[in-house]
Amino acid sequence: MFSPDTYAARRAALAEAVPGGLIVLLGNETMPMNYAANPYPFRQDGSFRYYAGADAPGLALTLDADSGEATFYGREATIEDRVWDGERPSVAERAAAAGISSTAPPDALTGVVAAARQAGRVVHVLPPYRAAQRSRLAGLLGVAPEAVAPSDVLTDAVIAQRLVKTPQEIAEIEHAVGLADEMHRTAMWMAQPGRTEFEVAAAIESAATSRGSYLSFPAIVTVRGEVPHHRAGSHTLEEGELLLHDAGCVAPNSGYASDVTRVSPVGGAFSERQRAIYDLVLEAQEACIDGCAPGASFRDLHDLASRTLAAGLVDLGLLRGDVDELVAAGAHTLFFHHGLGHPLGLDVHDLEGLGEDRVGYADEATRSTQFGTKFLRFARELRPGYVMTVEPGLYFNATLIDLWHSEGRYADAVDYDEARKWVGFGGVRIEDDVLITDDGHRVLGPPIPKRPEDVEAVVQGGA
Repeated sequence: MFSPDTYAARRAALAEAVPGGLIVLLGNETMPMNYAANPYPFRQDGSFRYYAGADAPGLALTLDADSGEATFYGREATIEDRVWDGERPSVAERAAAAGISSTAPPDALTGVVAAARQAGRVVHVLPPYRAAQRSRLAGLLGVAPEAVAPSDVLTDAVIAQRLVKTPQEIAEIEHAVGLADEMHRTAMWMAQPGRTEFEVAAAIESAATSRGSYLSFPAIVTVRGEVPHHRAGSHTLEEGELLLHDAGCVAPNSGYASDVTRVSPVGGAFSERQRAIYDLVLEAQEACIDGCAPGASFRDLHDLASRTLAAGLVDLGLLRGDVDELVAAGAHTLFFHHGLGHPLGLDVHDLEGLGEDRVGYADEATRSTQFGTKFLRFARELRPGYVMTVEPGLYFNATLIDLWHSEGRYADAVDYDEARKWVGFGGVRIEDDVLITDDGHRVLGPPIPKRPEDVEAVVQGGA
């Protein structure tokens, strides 16, 4: 956690941005795997943690947008809690750590919200992304779950505030990137014939947990890099394969996340063909990172990545035609079918629970309907304090290649015979976390190896 003054200042700024009424922020509850006493690992709601600090289940916060008064709601530990789970801070102690003096039990929230509604005050809530959140908000607001109406003004105020990271937040993200450096060097070191994907994934997670952290999302560790969300399996690594590892973790105590992707040549050396694709993706990534600056449109940077990749694919004989026309038509999305990146912060896809279009487009941009480009999560103008992932990639997915060929899609633009020769190659994605500064950008954290010769050196060191 940060200092109590930090959380008080955040709440004051939020109250100032919302024109009156009562703001209600719910923390998350524990989620049972198969029965109540066997829960999934707890993950706090990002907005609740941002304004109230506490990382524990069953909490809530109200903020009076007129007076600025905050109340922290929670249940005191019972003797059973203390025997089974150990001692924990009191509700007053948790509240004080966030600069809040007023506390109440959870049941009191019902009466507070009811009184506000009876007085004709607006009750502001954020979009719920869990059924339990939606159900509780419905009960508080006296409506059916499907009728819960999030406050646009509150949502926009939270997005505007949380998108801009303070130096304290940036330091925490950099700490998480530093831990990710260890995770990815471990993956490179273990990219050896005879290892299994499971082993590498376990070592990555251990590199985080042994340092008091945990994964910010389930790690992607696979030689099936052409399937962007493929998870680790029992596959035994073979000489000459490409191992894609997309993983991040959170900074202990604060929860700020990292998200980094690297690709390692199993056994220690990229083939000529692998190097061609790797160099092309790296060229696109570095061009986009160089373009990160205040006022730059992230949609324009995505298009820069698309043109860079398309030009290389033309040189390799996979696409044919004018690069700008290929990108405008979307032919390149056969090989690059996701967006350039997303905001990063307390959530690895920061704020996405508040609505991807609202966070990434607002009234500044319109989401494309084109395959691939429509998956761009953020298209707005960059501003100082934003932290973005920059992660272009190239993929050779047999399912997509066969489908588009059978449909005759882009028949004049794609050499499908050549594309089929690349099936089995996998995929390459390279990702870093980038801060937008007042006069440009800064890649956060230590320099995690990504030059091909540097990656090869780390892999070879583990042989």
